[in-house]
Amino acid sequence: MKDSIIQDLKKEIAQIKNDASFSHFGEVVKISDGVVSISGLSEVRYSEMIEFEDLKGNKIPGVALNLEEDLVGAIVLGDPLSIGEGCKVKNTGKILSISVGNDILGRVVDGLGVSKDGSGALKEAKLYPLEKIAPGVITRESVGTPLHTGIKAVDAMIPVGRGQRQLIIGDRTTGKTAIALDTIIHQKKEKNPPICVYVAIGQKESKVAQIVERFKKEGAMDYTVVVSASASDPASLQYLAPFSGCAIAEFFMDQGKDVLIVYDDLSKHAWAYRQISLLLKRPPGREAYPGDVFYLHSRLLERAGRLNKDNGGGSITALPIIETQLGDISAYIPTNVISITDGQIFLETDLFYKGIRPAINVGLSVSRVGSAAQTKAMKKVAGRMRLDLAQFRSLEAFAQFGSDLDEGTKKQIDQGRKMTELLKQLQFNTESFHEMAIVIYTVGNGLIGPVEVSKVKKFEKEYIAFLNERHSDLMSAVKDSREISPESEAKIKETVVDFLENYFLKN
Repeated sequence: MKDSIIQDLKKEIAQIKNDASFSHFGEVVKISDGVVSISGLSEVRYSEMIEFEDLKGNKIPGVALNLEEDLVGAIVLGDPLSIGEGCKVKNTGKILSISVGNDILGRVVDGLGVSKDGSGALKEAKLYPLEKIAPGVITRESVGTPLHTGIKAVDAMIPVGRGQRQLIIGDRTTGKTAIALDTIIHQKKEKNPPICVYVAIGQKESKVAQIVERFKKEGAMDYTVVVSASASDPASLQYLAPFSGCAIAEFFMDQGKDVLIVYDDLSKHAWAYRQISLLLKRPPGREAYPGDVFYLHSRLLERAGRLNKDNGGGSITALPIIETQLGDISAYIPTNVISITDGQIFLETDLFYKGIRPAINVGLSVSRVGSAAQTKAMKKVAGRMRLDLAQFRSLEAFAQFGSDLDEGTKKQIDQGRKMTELLKQLQFNTESFHEMAIVIYTVGNGLIGPVEVSKVKKFEKEYIAFLNERHSDLMSAVKDSREISPESEAKIKETVVDFLENYFLKN
């Protein structure tokens, strides 16, 4: 009797041991384009790190994404060609994380935070999870501190605040990346520059190399991290790159610092996620995207925001980029991201080819934070600019059909053309906010009446040089107080008359 009981207990213990080993180990059943199906791993959890043993016995990381009744769907975070059917897999009990440290600044890393520039491992690195619950409402604070881009059209009409999510949207080759790069480069002119993270998703390696070289040339790499998952990288790394960039941004935000992160671009991110999802046999929905593609971007962008002082006071400002097809902002991914963000900068192809660059469509662009993210000086001079430009566009279209216009209409059209000319800006040619505010004040208030439209840019350049050389007290007053006082207004009017009569119009 005793022997039979002992034998039964031994069988139960052996069964428990077998079950335990089965729960932590599995075997690759199928692999296609870096997406694998695994039998076993019954104890694995969603987004958990797993470890493959490849055909040569090397360890390759992966992450579990599908938890089905009989199989586990996962992606390989290494060379998928080295893994075949029958390879062993085990779970690690760790959530997918990357190493982050203060010395990551100035580096180029891949979608998993591994150095791509030969700088070696980070010193005093800390693990940060790629997926994290966004800060709650109670821990946040309203956006009220400007993040200057150095681009007149943006800072005046579509201002960006620290902690805001501002979408940059438009067709190919309309200057979306140019706005993001100018914003990063301009930060070195700011008093308290934010740390910048540039995430390149599905870009050519040559383009990323050119961007890094430009950052180094402009001195921007000192406060910038570049996360690159290029077009030649597997879809898994392109899918994870924005989350890696966000984890790096959160590392610095938790230190109470301001961070600017650019996702270039989330259209390619959605493509990579669609590819992975279809290989995982998830049911396709609209435009073949999986049903949770909205959640993909919302859980990423919701992590941007401004924390209150009790929670460190740091912030993450997100500039996601979305590429449209033939200007269709009503497509699936554009409408998804528009609904998540706090406004959008819409770049129009027709304006771009007319030579209006940045090619911002004033009617479709908006900042839902608005003047709360502007200095008093910019708020004062740019208050009516959007309305005036919109009226000018309507009048200009109307004026094409008739030549008999009254003097008031002619004056308004001339004023609108001058303002449009003023807002044109070359790439890598950003301006400080006090210079912008003064020049916009002169043009917006009609103080440059005698100046021809074709000479507005020349006037701007020479007038700013004139003020810096002879009236530095005015420039300092606007810069330090961040507003245009009645005394500064009177001084601007006086200096404009002096400059036009004695210098500009004489030449």
